[in-house]
Amino acid sequence: MLTTLHISNYALIAHLDLDVSDGFSVITGETGAGKSIILGALGLLQGNRADTKVIKAGEKKCIVEGTFDIAGLGVEALLAEEGIDCDGEEIIIRREINASGKSRTFINDEVATLNLLRRVSQRLTDIHSQHQNLLLGQETFIIDTLDVIASQPELPAAYAAAYQGWRESEVRLKRTREQMEKARQEQDFLAFQLEELEQLALKAGETQQLEDEQRILAHAEEVRQALTTAGSLLENDEDNLLTKVAQAAEALAAIADFMPAAAEWAERLESTRIEMHDIVRETEHAAEATEADPQRLAYIEERLAQIYHLLKKHHAETEQELLDKQEAMRRKLQLIEQADATTEELENQVRAARKQLIAAAAALTESRKAAAERIAADLTERLQRLGMPNGQIVFDFARRQTPDASGLDSVRFLFSANKSVPPQDIAQTASGGEIARVMLALKAIIAQKKQMPTIIFDEIDTGVSGTMAERMGQVMQQISSHAQVICITHLPQIAALGTHHFKVYKEETADGTASHIVPLTADQRVEEIANMLSGANLTPEALANARTLLNV
Repeated sequence: MLTTLHISNYALIAHLDLDVSDGFSVITGETGAGKSIILGALGLLQGNRADTKVIKAGEKKCIVEGTFDIAGLGVEALLAEEGIDCDGEEIIIRREINASGKSRTFINDEVATLNLLRRVSQRLTDIHSQHQNLLLGQETFIIDTLDVIASQPELPAAYAAAYQGWRESEVRLKRTREQMEKARQEQDFLAFQLEELEQLALKAGETQQLEDEQRILAHAEEVRQALTTAGSLLENDEDNLLTKVAQAAEALAAIADFMPAAAEWAERLESTRIEMHDIVRETEHAAEATEADPQRLAYIEERLAQIYHLLKKHHAETEQELLDKQEAMRRKLQLIEQADATTEELENQVRAARKQLIAAAAALTESRKAAAERIAADLTERLQRLGMPNGQIVFDFARRQTPDASGLDSVRFLFSANKSVPPQDIAQTASGGEIARVMLALKAIIAQKKQMPTIIFDEIDTGVSGTMAERMGQVMQQISSHAQVICITHLPQIAALGTHHFKVYKEETADGTASHIVPLTADQRVEEIANMLSGANLTPEALANARTLLNV
């Protein structure tokens, strides 16, 4: 429920603070006084698009702020999802619009998204303006209304889950078919590439090993000569370096008793001699193993050429990358070979999902048809009290060929105000006043079923007058027992039925035109109602009529 409204620098409103009570409140005022401005400001709190044109001339920013009682509405759960603190009792929603075009939204002084604001406001307010009467011709509104009246929220939820599951299974099947078709077109080429890689039989580390061997074979004589020379220089009959190192070690060992450091040097020389001896043996073996082998060299060069070619062909940097590509090709070909089985499995999943969807849709249809009968009977009775004793209401159901997000139902709202005229599409047959009364009666039914703290009617009384206006006001009075009702009206019969009365007026000041809204006292209400009855010329008769309407 809306408890306070603050507006600053919005259109013709420089500053406004309004306390709103529960029950039935009416707002009146001359045409152009600013009633629609207040409605526009409330629309911002519902998440409507912000426009810099609404900023009061000469100002840099406008602010609209509302405080709402949210006890028992479950709004705090929505806010908790977004990390916004809430005590579960009230929230403050604020919209700020800067002249630069930037708009900011706050909930409890924390920045919020417009999407969150819209989700929250759907649970707080329902603004019914004249254009909303056109909703009776929109199938989505009709179906949503049937679901609200049916009071079985688990059925739309079950259908929504089944619909999502069916759509996802269809998308998987379609994507798989497309992938398989593309893969089949590549199958022969993939098989050729895989065979080429498998014939290569590449092993990890093979390239480096072959390159090392290639370098040795390409310089075999030079390598063999260097190895032989190295061994010969270290150990030969004429100038045996190893023998000399051994002799040097023995000489140092002989003086170890006199010079302790000589023992260490002798050990180091002996270690060096042993290492040199090992090197001589290894170079001898390597020299014996190194021979020119043109055939082996040719094989290695051919093998490396094949490896280099396939690395380049497959844009691979390493052998492992090439081996990974080979494995990927193998798996892809296996999937192609299993395509029929995979597709069949997915088709079975689609059929199962559709079967579940049809079952959920059937339950939803049954629920909606039962709700339609109740609504038609209830609406017919209410319309009789609203001056349409022969009103006929029919919900015309048809089955869709293809399920959509709402179900398998195609529903039209048919109406006739006369017994002799069969019900037809309400948008084509009903007058503006008739549609307004039907919509008001429907809102009264919805208000009893759906927890909606605040309903705002914007001149729903267009096209009616006199007794019918009074009866519409009585309907709004009844709705106010379930929700806070705020009605912007130009009819005295409705204004007189309000529990609280606010007047919007416009005045010219030194700073320009300004709109104001004020609560009226009992005496001021009499004058306002009288003005609505007789115009600017306030007569004793008008005042008497106003007191009669107000029952004072």
